[in-house]
Amino acid sequence: MACILVVDDDLDILKTFKRDLTNQGHHVICAATASEALQHSTRTRPDLVLLDIGLPGSMDGIELCRQLRSNPSSATIPILFVTVSNDIESKTAAFDAGADDYLVKPFDLQELNLRVKVLLARDRFHSAHESNLN
Repeated sequence: MACILVVDDDLDILKTFKRDLTNQGHHVICAATASEALQHSTRTRPDLVLLDIGLPGSMDGIELCRQLRSNPSSATIPILFVTVSNDIESKTAAFDAGADDYLVKPFDLQELNLRVKVLLARDRFHSAHESNLN
């Protein structure tokens, strides 16, 4: 199905996402830092990025989102923030940086799967529509 890049510093979350999304038929790449995620995104263009705000190192999820959006090869990849940050400032920062959707932890895996499905379908529709225009 789709290649999904999951970026989170919590190894239990990474394992849960990998298991669940793999069971849904997706290929899952995991990264625990923003720099690791950037390396993965340049080697293999993911179809979707699941991204936490709080990441170790000098770059958080908001800055990673900005960098992905500023690079022409990754600018159109759908980005779903999945994070514990429930305040309006974090949500605003995520959407201002280019997020497509935002899900607060804890969440139900069924809701995550629905949001993934919608974002992937929307991306495929836009890609097909752009191809028809060219």
